[in-house]
Amino acid sequence: MPCLITRPASAAVRDAVVPADGYSYAELTPEGDTGRAVLAGEVALAIAYNGLSQAVMMVSPNDLEDFAYGFSLGAGLIDSIDDIYDVRLTPHGDAIAAELQVSNRAFWALKDQRRQLAGNTGCGLCGVEALDQALPGLPVLPSAPLPPAAHFEHLRERVNAVQEIGRRSGALHAALFVDAAGEIRLCREDIGRHNALDKLIGALKRQRLDLAGGFAVVTSRCSLELIHKAVRAGLSTLVSLSAPTALTVQWAREHNLNLIHLPHRSAPRIYSPAPPAA
Repeated sequence: MPCLITRPASAAVRDAVVPADGYSYAELTPEGDTGRAVLAGEVALAIAYNGLSQAVMMVSPNDLEDFAYGFSLGAGLIDSIDDIYDVRLTPHGDAIAAELQVSNRAFWALKDQRRQLAGNTGCGLCGVEALDQALPGLPVLPSAPLPPAAHFEHLRERVNAVQEIGRRSGALHAALFVDAAGEIRLCREDIGRHNALDKLIGALKRQRLDLAGGFAVVTSRCSLELIHKAVRAGLSTLVSLSAPTALTVQWAREHNLNLIHLPHRSAPRIYSPAPPAA
Protein backbone atom coordinates (compact mmCIF):
# COMPACT_ATOMS: atom_id res chain seq x y z
CA MET A 1 0.00 0.00 0.00
CA PRO A 2 1.51 3.42 -0.89
CA CYS A 3 2.31 6.05 1.69
CA LEU A 4 -0.61 8.34 2.48
CA ILE A 5 1.07 11.68 1.90
CA THR A 6 0.25 14.73 3.97
CA ARG A 7 -2.82 16.79 3.06
CA PRO A 8 -3.93 20.30 4.02
CA ALA A 9 -6.61 20.38 6.69
CA SER A 10 -8.89 22.27 4.29
CA ALA A 11 -8.62 24.45 1.23
CA ALA A 12 -9.54 27.49 3.33
CA VAL A 13 -6.72 26.86 5.80
CA ARG A 14 -4.20 26.13 3.07
CA ASP A 15 -5.04 29.16 0.95
CA ALA A 16 -5.11 31.46 3.95
CA VAL A 17 -1.53 30.78 4.94
CA VAL A 18 0.47 29.35 2.01
CA PRO A 19 0.48 31.02 -1.44
CA ALA A 20 0.24 28.25 -4.02
CA ASP A 21 2.80 29.86 -6.34
CA GLY A 22 5.39 30.47 -3.60
CA TYR A 23 7.40 33.62 -2.91
CA SER A 24 9.51 35.75 -5.19
CA TYR A 25 13.21 36.25 -4.50
CA ALA A 26 16.24 37.94 -6.06
CA GLU A 27 19.68 36.33 -6.18
CA LEU A 28 22.61 38.17 -4.61
CA THR A 29 24.61 38.27 -7.83
CA PRO A 30 25.63 41.05 -10.25
CA GLU A 31 22.84 39.92 -12.56
CA GLY A 32 20.23 39.97 -9.76
CA ASP A 33 18.23 37.15 -11.33
CA THR A 34 14.80 36.58 -9.83
CA GLY A 35 12.63 33.54 -9.28
CA ARG A 36 9.93 32.03 -7.10
CA ALA A 37 10.21 29.32 -4.43
CA VAL A 38 7.68 27.33 -2.46
CA LEU A 39 8.43 27.74 1.26
CA ALA A 40 7.31 25.77 4.29
CA GLY A 41 4.11 27.10 5.79
CA GLU A 42 3.94 28.16 9.44
CA VAL A 43 0.97 29.28 11.49
CA ALA A 44 0.05 29.85 15.10
CA LEU A 45 -2.41 27.16 16.21
CA ALA A 46 -4.53 27.77 19.31
CA ILE A 47 -6.05 24.62 20.82
CA ALA A 48 -9.07 24.73 23.12
CA TYR A 49 -11.02 21.92 24.76
CA ASN A 50 -14.74 22.51 25.29
CA GLY A 51 -14.02 26.24 25.10
CA LEU A 52 -11.09 26.14 27.56
CA SER A 53 -7.85 27.41 25.98
CA GLN A 54 -4.97 25.00 26.49
CA ALA A 55 -2.00 25.87 24.26
CA VAL A 56 -0.73 27.96 21.38
CA MET A 57 2.08 26.61 19.18
CA MET A 58 3.67 27.12 15.81
CA VAL A 59 2.88 24.38 13.31
CA SER A 60 2.79 23.63 9.60
CA PRO A 61 -0.75 24.09 8.21
CA ASN A 62 -1.24 20.52 6.98
CA ASP A 63 -2.88 17.50 8.63
CA LEU A 64 -4.07 19.63 11.53
CA GLU A 65 -6.86 17.24 12.49
CA ASP A 66 -4.24 14.50 12.90
CA PHE A 67 -2.16 16.90 14.97
CA ALA A 68 -5.08 17.74 17.27
CA TYR A 69 -5.67 14.07 18.02
CA GLY A 70 -1.99 13.17 18.33
CA PHE A 71 -1.09 16.17 20.47
CA SER A 72 -3.97 15.46 22.84
CA LEU A 73 -2.92 11.84 23.25
CA GLY A 74 0.85 12.40 23.25
CA ALA A 75 0.63 15.15 25.87
CA GLY A 76 -1.45 12.93 28.15
CA LEU A 77 -4.50 15.21 27.94
CA ILE A 78 -6.75 12.30 26.93
CA ASP A 79 -6.54 8.55 27.44
CA SER A 80 -8.06 7.58 24.10
CA ILE A 81 -8.92 9.35 20.87
CA ASP A 82 -12.49 8.19 21.50
CA ASP A 83 -12.57 10.98 24.11
CA ILE A 84 -12.58 13.46 21.21
CA TYR A 85 -16.02 13.97 19.67
CA ASP A 86 -15.25 16.72 17.18
CA VAL A 87 -12.44 18.95 15.88
CA ARG A 88 -13.22 22.26 14.19
CA LEU A 89 -10.57 24.43 12.53
CA THR A 90 -11.14 28.12 11.91
CA PRO A 91 -8.58 30.31 10.07
CA HIS A 92 -7.85 33.76 11.50
CA GLY A 93 -5.36 35.39 9.14
CA ASP A 94 -1.97 33.84 9.91
CA ALA A 95 -3.44 31.88 12.82
CA ILE A 96 -5.83 28.96 13.18
CA ALA A 97 -8.13 28.09 16.06
CA ALA A 98 -8.70 24.41 16.80
CA GLU A 99 -11.76 23.78 18.96
CA LEU A 100 -12.01 20.24 20.31
CA GLN A 101 -15.14 18.82 21.85
CA VAL A 102 -14.17 16.13 24.33
CA SER A 103 -15.95 13.84 26.76
CA ASN A 104 -16.95 15.16 30.17
CA ARG A 105 -14.54 12.71 31.79
CA ALA A 106 -11.59 13.98 29.75
CA PHE A 107 -12.58 17.61 30.25
CA TRP A 108 -12.87 17.32 34.02
CA ALA A 109 -9.53 15.51 34.19
CA LEU A 110 -7.94 18.27 32.12
CA LYS A 111 -9.39 21.00 34.37
CA ASP A 112 -8.28 19.12 37.48
CA GLN A 113 -4.76 18.88 36.08
CA ARG A 114 -4.69 22.63 35.46
CA ARG A 115 -5.91 23.34 39.01
CA GLN A 116 -3.19 21.16 40.51
CA LEU A 117 -0.50 22.83 38.44
CA ALA A 118 -1.75 26.28 39.37
CA GLY A 119 -1.50 25.36 43.05
CA ASN A 120 1.96 23.82 42.79
CA THR A 121 3.79 26.30 40.55
CA GLY A 122 3.86 29.98 39.78
CA CYS A 123 4.81 29.77 36.14
CA GLY A 124 1.26 29.66 34.76
CA LEU A 125 0.71 27.94 31.44
CA CYS A 126 4.03 28.79 29.79
CA GLY A 127 5.73 25.71 28.34
CA VAL A 128 6.39 22.86 30.77
CA GLU A 129 4.35 23.71 33.82
CA ALA A 130 5.80 21.25 36.33
CA LEU A 131 8.54 18.67 36.59
CA ASP A 132 5.85 16.00 36.56
CA GLN A 133 5.17 16.97 32.96
CA ALA A 134 8.83 16.92 31.96
CA LEU A 135 9.45 13.55 33.66
CA PRO A 136 6.02 11.90 33.81
CA GLY A 137 5.07 8.44 34.92
CA LEU A 138 4.60 6.26 31.84
CA PRO A 139 3.36 2.71 31.34
CA VAL A 140 5.93 -0.01 30.65
CA LEU A 141 5.32 -1.45 27.20
CA PRO A 142 5.12 -5.19 26.57
CA SER A 143 8.40 -6.47 25.16
CA ALA A 144 8.29 -6.67 21.37
CA PRO A 145 10.68 -8.20 18.82
CA LEU A 146 12.98 -5.93 16.84
CA PRO A 147 12.11 -5.26 13.19
CA PRO A 148 13.95 -7.41 10.63
CA ALA A 149 17.20 -5.93 9.36
CA ALA A 150 15.81 -6.01 5.81
CA HIS A 151 13.27 -3.32 6.74
CA PHE A 152 16.13 -0.84 7.17
CA GLU A 153 17.62 -1.34 3.73
CA HIS A 154 17.53 1.95 1.77
CA LEU A 155 15.21 3.34 4.45
CA ARG A 156 16.72 6.83 4.30
CA GLU A 157 16.15 6.97 0.57
CA ARG A 158 12.59 5.71 0.94
CA VAL A 159 11.90 8.32 3.61
CA ASN A 160 13.21 11.10 1.38
CA ALA A 161 11.07 9.86 -1.50
CA VAL A 162 7.78 10.23 0.42
CA GLN A 163 8.51 13.63 2.02
CA GLU A 164 6.37 15.39 -0.53
CA ILE A 165 6.20 18.78 1.16
CA GLY A 166 9.81 18.70 2.34
CA ARG A 167 11.07 18.04 -1.16
CA ARG A 168 9.36 21.23 -2.38
CA SER A 169 10.13 23.58 0.47
CA GLY A 170 12.74 22.10 2.85
CA ALA A 171 12.75 23.15 6.53
CA LEU A 172 10.49 20.28 7.62
CA HIS A 173 10.80 17.29 9.90
CA ALA A 174 8.98 14.07 9.12
CA ALA A 175 7.54 11.16 11.10
CA LEU A 176 6.60 7.95 9.32
CA PHE A 177 5.11 4.56 10.06
CA VAL A 178 6.58 1.40 8.56
CA ASP A 179 4.29 -1.61 8.83
CA ALA A 180 5.09 -5.23 9.65
CA ALA A 181 5.82 -5.93 5.97
CA GLY A 182 8.41 -3.14 5.83
CA GLU A 183 6.23 -0.76 3.76
CA ILE A 184 5.88 2.95 4.55
CA ARG A 185 2.18 3.44 5.28
CA LEU A 186 2.02 6.99 6.60
CA CYS A 187 4.12 10.14 6.37
CA ARG A 188 3.47 13.35 8.29
CA GLU A 189 5.57 16.52 8.08
CA ASP A 190 5.90 19.68 10.16
CA ILE A 191 8.30 22.47 11.05
CA GLY A 192 8.36 21.02 14.56
CA ARG A 193 9.73 17.56 15.23
CA HIS A 194 7.28 16.99 18.09
CA ASN A 195 4.45 18.18 15.87
CA ALA A 196 5.38 15.74 13.11
CA LEU A 197 5.20 12.80 15.52
CA ASP A 198 1.93 14.08 16.97
CA LYS A 199 0.47 14.18 13.46
CA LEU A 200 1.65 10.65 12.78
CA ILE A 201 0.18 9.33 16.04
CA GLY A 202 -3.09 11.09 15.33
CA ALA A 203 -3.27 9.58 11.85
CA LEU A 204 -2.44 6.08 13.14
CA LYS A 205 -5.15 6.24 15.77
CA ARG A 206 -7.80 7.81 13.53
CA GLN A 207 -7.21 5.20 10.80
CA ARG A 208 -7.02 2.37 13.36
CA LEU A 209 -3.90 0.96 11.71
CA ASP A 210 -2.40 -2.19 13.21
CA LEU A 211 0.80 -1.20 15.03
CA ALA A 212 1.98 -4.77 15.68
CA GLY A 213 5.33 -5.47 14.08
CA GLY A 214 5.65 -1.95 12.71
CA PHE A 215 7.77 1.00 13.78
CA ALA A 216 7.81 4.79 13.70
CA VAL A 217 10.63 6.75 12.10
CA VAL A 218 11.58 10.33 13.01
CA THR A 219 13.98 12.32 10.86
CA SER A 220 14.93 14.63 13.70
CA ARG A 221 17.04 14.47 16.84
CA CYS A 222 15.51 11.97 19.25
CA SER A 223 14.91 13.61 22.62
CA LEU A 224 12.93 12.59 25.68
CA GLU A 225 9.61 14.12 24.63
CA LEU A 226 9.49 11.84 21.60
CA ILE A 227 9.87 8.83 23.91
CA HIS A 228 6.89 10.06 25.95
CA LYS A 229 4.73 10.30 22.84
CA ALA A 230 5.79 6.93 21.43
CA VAL A 231 5.13 5.09 24.71
CA ARG A 232 1.74 6.75 25.25
CA ALA A 233 0.74 5.83 21.70
CA GLY A 234 1.70 2.19 22.24
CA LEU A 235 4.41 2.15 19.57
CA SER A 236 6.82 -0.70 20.21
CA THR A 237 9.78 0.62 18.19
CA LEU A 238 11.07 4.11 17.46
CA VAL A 239 13.74 4.66 14.81
CA SER A 240 15.65 7.93 14.64
CA LEU A 241 17.77 9.18 11.75
CA SER A 242 19.71 11.31 14.24
CA ALA A 243 21.42 10.12 17.41
CA PRO A 244 19.38 9.88 20.62
CA THR A 245 20.31 11.61 23.85
CA ALA A 246 21.57 9.65 26.85
CA LEU A 247 18.35 10.29 28.81
CA THR A 248 16.31 9.10 25.85
CA VAL A 249 18.14 5.77 25.83
CA GLN A 250 17.68 5.38 29.58
CA TRP A 251 13.92 5.99 29.40
CA ALA A 252 13.49 3.75 26.35
CA ARG A 253 15.16 0.88 28.22
CA GLU A 254 13.10 1.47 31.35
CA HIS A 255 9.82 1.43 29.39
CA ASN A 256 10.57 -1.45 26.97
CA LEU A 257 10.56 0.81 23.91
CA ASN A 258 12.84 -0.50 21.17
CA LEU A 259 15.06 2.43 20.19
CA ILE A 260 17.18 2.28 17.05
CA HIS A 261 19.45 4.88 15.46
CA LEU A 262 19.99 4.67 11.71
CA PRO A 263 23.31 6.43 10.92
CA HIS A 264 24.11 7.71 7.44
CA ARG A 265 26.74 5.13 6.54
CA SER A 266 26.66 2.49 9.27
CA ALA A 267 24.46 -0.41 10.28
CA PRO A 268 21.43 0.34 12.50
CA ARG A 269 22.40 0.77 16.15
CA ILE A 270 20.10 -0.79 18.74
CA TYR A 271 20.22 1.25 21.95
CA SER A 272 17.16 -0.34 23.56
CA PRO A 273 16.87 -3.05 24.62
CA ALA A 274 20.35 -2.91 26.07
CA PRO A 275 22.81 -5.32 24.47
CA PRO A 276 24.10 -8.21 26.61
CA ALA A 277 27.01 -7.28 28.85
CA ALA A 278 30.37 -8.13 27.31
